Amino acid sequence: MDIRIQAIHFDASEKLVSFINKKIERLARHNVNISDADVTLKVVKPETAMNKEALIKVVAPQHEDIVATKTADTFEEAIDLAIEAIDRQLDKKKAKKI
Repeated sequence: MDIRIQAIHFDASEKLVSFINKKIERLARHNVNISDADVTLKVVKPETAMNKEALIKVVAPQHEDIVATKTADTFEEAIDLAIEAIDRQLDKKKAKKI
């Protein structure tokens, strides 16, 4: 699986990159159809609380792309929320197939 992480206007720390990789890999273990994941991190202006935005786009062959955008106090929290949203969307798609 190919995971691309893009930090807009800042450099993501190694700790944050490894956190994201771990979360995406865990998501891919539950859903073997996932081939690619794009993660975009952005600090939303103005500088206030809840200004860290994470956008995750998951690509699965023969399916629509699944996208989730969440904003939180930290990037880790935003990633967790976005992963949960994608997990719910994947569960819905799986339930529709049955």
